[in-house]
Amino acid sequence: MSRRLRTGMILASTLLVAQLGLADSHTHRAALSRIEKEVRREIVTLPYYSLFDHFAFRVDGETVTLIGKVSRPTLKSDAENVVKKIEGVEKVINQIEVLPLSPNDDRLRLALYNSIYGHSVLQTLAIRAVPPIHIIVENGNVTLEGVVANDLQKRVAGVQASSVSGVFSVTNNLNVENKS
Repeated sequence: MSRRLRTGMILASTLLVAQLGLADSHTHRAALSRIEKEVRREIVTLPYYSLFDHFAFRVDGETVTLIGKVSRPTLKSDAENVVKKIEGVEKVINQIEVLPLSPNDDRLRLALYNSIYGHSVLQTLAIRAVPPIHIIVENGNVTLEGVVANDLQKRVAGVQASSVSGVFSVTNNLNVENKS
């Protein structure tokens, strides 16, 4: 076998291995993307999921880590159960916190909802099945989670939450969709 032919074969086999590696990497990314979409869909369609709950998750290979805070204890186990059934998920790490039961926090949730979504800048957001601003209340401390369209909506939500009597602190974690 000539030296040129041997070099050509080595180059060809190296390129083939590289292409297979890229294809495998692309397949792996596509599988992760599919799992992320399915996890998101399963979580937001849970029967008792509301704007007073917040879920987040990480996908690392075949492991899904669930994080967030929920107002109903059953939501924690429901989220884990639906994610376990997703094809490609081998392990679920459930780090979701259940918020303490508190009549005062329940009163604040209602007052915060009325204050935030009652403001003219945010009223149109309230008509969605699950409004985009999630109001997490824990012992009088409020965290706003979710995505809003602009900085004005973010600022108004924070000001409205801070104006509710009985709120000790407000952490505004709202993300802005269009930073302009």
